[in-house]
Amino acid sequence: MARNTNKLSATGVKYETRSGRHGDGAGLYLQVSESGSRSWIFMWKDGGKRTVMGLGAYPTVSLADARDKATECRQQIARGLNPLAESRREAAPTFAVVVDRYLDDDRLAAWRNDKHKAQWKMTLGKAYCAAILDTKVDEIGTAEVVKVLKPVWQTKAETASRIRGRIERVLAFAEAKGWRQEGKNPAQWKNGLDAILPQRKKLTRGHHRAMTHAGLPAFVETLKASVGVAPRALEFLILTAARSGEAVGARWGEIDFEGKVWTIPAERMKAGREHSVPLSPRAMEILALMASTREQGNDFVFPGQRRKKAAGEKPLKPISAASMEMLLRRLEIKNVATIHGFRSSFRDWAGDETHFPREIAEAALAHTLQGVEAAYRRGTALGKRRKLMEAWANYLNSDTTKVVKIAEHMRRVMDAHTPA
Repeated sequence: MARNTNKLSATGVKYETRSGRHGDGAGLYLQVSESGSRSWIFMWKDGGKRTVMGLGAYPTVSLADARDKATECRQQIARGLNPLAESRREAAPTFAVVVDRYLDDDRLAAWRNDKHKAQWKMTLGKAYCAAILDTKVDEIGTAEVVKVLKPVWQTKAETASRIRGRIERVLAFAEAKGWRQEGKNPAQWKNGLDAILPQRKKLTRGHHRAMTHAGLPAFVETLKASVGVAPRALEFLILTAARSGEAVGARWGEIDFEGKVWTIPAERMKAGREHSVPLSPRAMEILALMASTREQGNDFVFPGQRRKKAAGEKPLKPISAASMEMLLRRLEIKNVATIHGFRSSFRDWAGDETHFPREIAEAALAHTLQGVEAAYRRGTALGKRRKLMEAWANYLNSDTTKVVKIAEHMRRVMDAHTPA
């Protein structure tokens, strides 16, 4: 681009009051606003489209400084570069800095608590992302992302999947801040990394051992005959298909006795969304039983430690998930089932033994569903899920000769392992 003879003077710029753009030549303009403020802009055509780039405010940036910046822009254009993109490149922070800013932006609500936030920081830190921490975010492409993922792609499938998703979120954040050019995110999976990274076995989410749903009625009979908070909590967990943390942390304030609904707040849900659970008659019986022994001032449905008044009051806590694990060990089924595995038993039963739609079963498990998620979280779905959970409770409480015999055997096993 040829340089034209300069049209502006330092004195003229100092006293210019007419609003509008005043050209100096070769793309450099003094822009005067209606209020009288002045700033420098550089204009050029990129692919036939006019592009405008700010060079700074006057008098902070003098006429001579503006001409120097304009000259640099013209040189970049001559080399096939985009001056605006190059200016952003210089201002772009490193990946490590963007991670910190992303995690400190509370408006994003990408994490449920401090522990979750710490997990993000760990996976996006030196442990896995050391190769890109000092790289400017606008210089991170597919090759850099693959370099991070490849060492763990086959050996730590679940971790690798989380890292990929988190890198994608951070780079999207950087684009929104103007630190990256708009376009394809190098960490996206579909139509991106799925064509580069090798195929692997389907994620198993930890291989949780699960009891077959055929054996659950007998196991529930055993729980009914057991004494203590742990059997009640475990049976409630099975009846509601809840996760261990959701069940043991249940509070009385979350229970709607009239509507027979347990509403778990977003901060206690894995997906970070409030989840309502319709309660079957048996689940309500368990709540009534726990309410009859409720200690004053304790808001936990399944309390752990009792208040110690002699040595001062200790913070009240709910029963721990470990207590339910110990119960499974005592019943000698620890090698057969895990606490989380009961959710799988419920899902298998719903899919194999009922005609309830898949979306209803998934919604009962509080799984996030693309496309149908919003529809099945509405009030109308609560009625459909209530029918599902009542059918589940009826199945668990099946009164058959086979069930009774198995239950009697399991009670004998439990009695043999219970201290006198």
